[in-house]
Amino acid sequence: MKRTMAMVLAGGEGERLSILSSVRAKPAVPFGGKYRIIDFTLSNCVNSDINDVVVLTQYNPRSLNDHIGLGRPWDLDRAKGGIKLLQPYIARGRVAEWYRGTADAVLRNRNILEHSDAETVLILAGDHIYKMDYQPFIAVHRRHRADVTIAVRRVPLADASRMGILAMDDVDRVTEWQEKPKQPKSDLASMGVYVFSRRALLKWLDEDRVDFGSNVIPAMLDGGARVFGYRFNGYWQDVGTIQSFWEANMALLADQPELDLYDKNWVIHTKSEERAPAKLGPTAQVHRSLISHGCVIEGTVVNSVLSPGVRVGMGAVVRDSIVMFDSAIGSRAVVDRAILDKEVVVGAGAIVGEGPDDTPNKQEPGRLNTGITVVGKQAIVPRGARIGRNVRVGEGVRTADFVKKTVPGGGSVEPSAARRSPAPDRRATEAARSAG
Repeated sequence: MKRTMAMVLAGGEGERLSILSSVRAKPAVPFGGKYRIIDFTLSNCVNSDINDVVVLTQYNPRSLNDHIGLGRPWDLDRAKGGIKLLQPYIARGRVAEWYRGTADAVLRNRNILEHSDAETVLILAGDHIYKMDYQPFIAVHRRHRADVTIAVRRVPLADASRMGILAMDDVDRVTEWQEKPKQPKSDLASMGVYVFSRRALLKWLDEDRVDFGSNVIPAMLDGGARVFGYRFNGYWQDVGTIQSFWEANMALLADQPELDLYDKNWVIHTKSEERAPAKLGPTAQVHRSLISHGCVIEGTVVNSVLSPGVRVGMGAVVRDSIVMFDSAIGSRAVVDRAILDKEVVVGAGAIVGEGPDDTPNKQEPGRLNTGITVVGKQAIVPRGARIGRNVRVGEGVRTADFVKKTVPGGGSVEPSAARRSPAPDRRATEAARSAG
C-alpha cells in the first residue's frame, strides 16, 4: 500500500491494567505467551504492505523501545520508510508538557506529516489485539473521497459507554457521534482506528483539539467534512482491564479460537530470543495450554498461557493463569486464576489465588474485583505463603515484605519504601529459585 503512512499511538499508561503497566507502556505488555500487545498493530501494517510507520511513545517507553528496536522482526529496518520511534520533546517557545491527548500527539509531530509524500495517513492504537487488513479499509476511504474514515464494529451495550458511539446513513456516512456517552444510543462503536487524507488531517489538527474522539471528529462533523464509517467484522479486543486481558489470553486456548495465531497467511511478528525448545519432564501434565519455547515443565499446567523461560516445579499446579517470561513456580506450589509478571518467583508450597473470597482489592477496587490475583515483575512469593483472590503483590516484593504468610482476598503486599525504585537484588532472586 504505497503512499500511506501509519502513525501508531503507543504512549498510553493503561492504568486499568494495574501493576502490569506500572513499569511499561500498555502496548509493551506481554500477551499470548511470546508476543507484546503492539505486535498485532505492527504486524497488521506490514501484512497490509504498509512500510512507513511512526510510533509515538510517551509513558515508560524503555521496554517498548527495546522491543521494537530498529524494527527488524517486522521487516521495518529500512533506509526509506521503515519505522521511527518518536518521544515528546521540548520545542523553542513552547511550554514543556506531555501529550494532552491522541490528536495532540499527532499535532506535536506535524512536521513528519508535512514532509511526507503520503496521500493517506492511518492513525492506529497500539494497545488493541486485532487482525485487520488495512487495504480494503483504505480503498473504501478513497472511493468515498472521504476526509476521514473510522473503523467501526458492534460491541455489547455494557461496553459502549467506554467508546465513541456513532450512527451512519445508508451510504455509511457518519451522521451522529457520541464520545463515551453515559447512555449510548447504539452499539456501533469506533475502534480508535482512522484513515485520514493527509490534507484533511493537517487542516483539522488544532491546539484546541487535543483528542480525536472528543474534539477532532465532532469538529469535522460540525464543519461539514466528509466523515465515513467502515464496518469491520473481524477479531478485535480492547484489553484495557485485568479481566478483559485475562479473558483474551484464555480465549486463545479454545479449539478454534477467533484469533488464530497459527495463520500462515497473517503471521504475527515479534522480537523473539533464541531459546531451547520447551521441555516436558517425566512428571509433567499439560492440558489445553500455550507453552512457549524455553519453558521447563515438571508439574501440571491446565488452561494457562506460559511465556518463554517459565519453569514449573515438580508437583506444582498452574491453572487458569497467565505466567510471563522467566518466572519460576516452585515444587508443590499452586497458581490459580492469577497473572504473574516477568521473573516472578513463587516459593515451594505457596498458593497464589486461594479460596472463594472475592473481596475487591482495597487499593484498586475498580481494577481487581473479578477474582484474579496479580503479581508484579520480579516479585518473590515466599515458601508456604497463601495468597487470596484479588490480591495485588507489588513489583519487586521480597520475602521480608510479607508481614504474614497469609494474605486474605482483597489484600496487597508492597515493597518497602527503600526498595521501590532500585531493581531487586538478583542474588536474592536466584536463591529463591533454588529454594523452589
